Amino acid sequence: MINFMSSNIGSYQKRRLQSSYFSVVISISLVLFMVGVLGLVLLKSKQVANHFKEEIVITLFLKNDTSAKQIENLRSSLLKEKYTKNLVFISKEEAAEFYSKDLGEDFMSYLGANPLKNSIDVYLNPDFVTPEEMLKISNILKKNAFIFEVSYDKPLVTFLTQNIKKVSFWLFIISSFFGLIAIILINSSIRLSVYSKRFNIKTMQMVGATKGFIRKPFIWNGIQLGFLGAFIALIGLASVIYYINQKIPSLELLNDYTTLAYIIIGVLTSSFLITWFSSFLATNRFLNLQTDELYY
Repeated sequence: MINFMSSNIGSYQKRRLQSSYFSVVISISLVLFMVGVLGLVLLKSKQVANHFKEEIVITLFLKNDTSAKQIENLRSSLLKEKYTKNLVFISKEEAAEFYSKDLGEDFMSYLGANPLKNSIDVYLNPDFVTPEEMLKISNILKKNAFIFEVSYDKPLVTFLTQNIKKVSFWLFIISSFFGLIAIILINSSIRLSVYSKRFNIKTMQMVGATKGFIRKPFIWNGIQLGFLGAFIALIGLASVIYYINQKIPSLELLNDYTTLAYIIIGVLTSSFLITWFSSFLATNRFLNLQTDELYY
């Protein structure tokens, strides 16, 4: 009879422990999945912002007496500048053809001459697309002897810069909030799993085991549960990334190995650090409790 009751109690405790572990793994996986999605948004938001910045153009209108050789020398010197991503030369004949198509009529037929100028469209590297940097570049280019006028959309640059800053700020706030939520949730789950073994901890302590010796298996167990949760979270993230890549192929998520590596490393690192720290704190808490306090 005693053996039967002992067997039932042991079976109950085992099921309870397994249920505790299951809830910990699910909690960790859900939280890390959320963190991974947010990390993906943060990383790709920079790429999206850079995409818009790379569409900003500084147009250099050249003087009429600028020779083909001088134009080529100017192109070569511009390509060497660190702010230049790409540039396109547009002859005044090409510009006239473009404007004629845009207007729906040949404006040169009644003007008698082409009033347009040869130009070079300079596409900038994203880091230089700010009102301050573009003003500096514009002032330098205006001093060039072959350049008649420098033009770019100042209101658009200001608008783009301000909105990118706003979006980046709110993404930082949201990511910080969810990061805090992740730590709290995982910490609570780990504490619950350690709580179920609080009497074992106190028993080991009473027979002379050191705190480091007692903490070690709990920390290792927490890390294992964390990595299992991270693995489940990564499977979920892989599904989301695949789905987004099918719907928005222009983002090239599956080909962006750098972003994918950051996501994987970030999820695994977060799992390790949070579960290690949470297991350490939870175990330490029960190590410092008196025996009679274990019942509350």
